[in-house]
Amino acid sequence: LMKYVDDPEVQDRFLAVKQERKNILTKYIKDTTGIEVDPNSIFDTQAKRLHAYKRQLLNILQVIYRYQRMKSDPDYRMVPHTYLFAAKAAGSYVFAKKVIKLINCVAKVVNNDPDVKGMIKVVFLPNYNVSMAETLVPGTDVSEQISTAGKEASGTGNMKFMMNGAITLGTLDGANVEIDDLVGRDNDVIFGHTVEELNDLKYHYSWRDCYDSDSRLRDALQSLSTGVWNGNPDEFRLILNEITTKNDEFFVLADFAAYVEAQEKIEKLYEDRRNWAKMCLVNIAQSGYFSSDRTIEEYAEDIWKIEPLKF
Repeated sequence: LMKYVDDPEVQDRFLAVKQERKNILTKYIKDTTGIEVDPNSIFDTQAKRLHAYKRQLLNILQVIYRYQRMKSDPDYRMVPHTYLFAAKAAGSYVFAKKVIKLINCVAKVVNNDPDVKGMIKVVFLPNYNVSMAETLVPGTDVSEQISTAGKEASGTGNMKFMMNGAITLGTLDGANVEIDDLVGRDNDVIFGHTVEELNDLKYHYSWRDCYDSDSRLRDALQSLSTGVWNGNPDEFRLILNEITTKNDEFFVLADFAAYVEAQEKIEKLYEDRRNWAKMCLVNIAQSGYFSSDRTIEEYAEDIWKIEPLKF
């Protein structure tokens, strides 16, 4: 496939298939949630277990910032963007459930505000499971893999998105490191502090410094205690307390500015349809590295010390 990534005919055929899958996903979203989304917008998906280190909070804070910018600047425009969340939280994990509620509350406000002019839609897809993934993953343009560097083991969700022609937007964490090595920095969008940088930063880090130095972040966080999202100013105090009392344990605030910049870069890349198609095709081609055959063979030889069968 790498021989054909620059072929306009192959690019057009890929884009046509991707659009077909996005149309199918659009119908699924409507049937499941009642929300109508633009199938020509960027489908930006974070689908994984809801956990503080996976930083769904970082994602929704960026959405809040974009929304607030639209409200304050009527001339602000962005490439139409559909932010898709799919996750489950452990039964007793109260913080995670609060983040799910925040995403849903933000969605309700943003999706029904005429000032947004169709530039943002937010969707939380309930009951994430394999059957849903079979529709969600092929219809996705951007794969959100934004865990705090050094915290992700090596899930396979990013590989599945890659194989289906989604561009990885992520930190250098888990299998993102291998994806980045395989496709090159021209074919993904990597942002945020590295493991080494965070190991140095944690000894003198202060969430307050980030909060005080970035008005975008400050306004987004303050909105969690104003009641703007559901009428109750105390509803999301637990989320704010998690950041302040634990000194932003997972460096959400530390990576916020870089994440906003990465999102803006994604939009510029998406507008160049030829190059975007090439990037997607490179990702699909290089995803073969994650074959279970190759993985099991390496385990057999390097870890289990099993001699290969001779035929």
